[in-house]
Amino acid sequence: MKFLGIIPARYASTRFPGKPLADLCGKPVIQRVYEQVQASVDELTVATDDERIVAAVQDFGGHAVLTRQVHHSGTDRCYEACLIVNKPFDVIINIQGDEPFIQPEQIELLKNCFSDTDTQIATLAKPFDRNGDVEKTLLNPNTPKVILNNNNEAMYFSRSIIPYIRGKEHDRWLKTHTFYKHIGLYAFRSDILREITALPPSSLEMAESLEQLRWLQNGYRIKVAITQQETIGIDTPEDLEKAKLQFFRLPEY
Repeated sequence: MKFLGIIPARYASTRFPGKPLADLCGKPVIQRVYEQVQASVDELTVATDDERIVAAVQDFGGHAVLTRQVHHSGTDRCYEACLIVNKPFDVIINIQGDEPFIQPEQIELLKNCFSDTDTQIATLAKPFDRNGDVEKTLLNPNTPKVILNNNNEAMYFSRSIIPYIRGKEHDRWLKTHTFYKHIGLYAFRSDILREITALPPSSLEMAESLEQLRWLQNGYRIKVAITQQETIGIDTPEDLEKAKLQFFRLPEY
């Protein structure tokens, strides 16, 4: 199978304008992400709406395409990038442009999902730490949760706690049940990507502001691979400073 990796990267982020070009220990954030995953896919491109990002990617020897500014999601931007690249790929992997610590092993987990010919869409989930702080994890609406069926397919995603544990106090829930944090990394068969980007927003998607609910509500199946590795996203300038501290802990530093 041939895998195309696409990194959507907008310049005009509400909380952190210009985030892809922000310096992370001597390299732009977008370059850090690109170099982390490049060896894991057959071809890699950045899909952006800004010529400054295109220029930055080309400066470090990467590939980028200029897409329209009208897209409401990274998935839509990925599909336009596929049309621009215009090459036959079996699977498209949507890689978050603000997660420089994504591991090649996590990309491999996604790719392995497609050894099953029935897999349409794949994503990742990580078990919450049973000793974690419930207030900062399960009760945090900015951390989407996912529940799985016995085939490791997503049954539902939510910003609320799912499932609800009846008869126990919140501070006991993590020790009572394995809860899963959704990691927003997706892979699609190319024909499925074309289909889902033609779907109108669904009621569940609009209620939770989670685009993957549109796919579930329309009957698509989402395979979920389990990772034990944490990802660290950069949403704000404060997150960037934390990421710098993390980089200084890596062996090359």
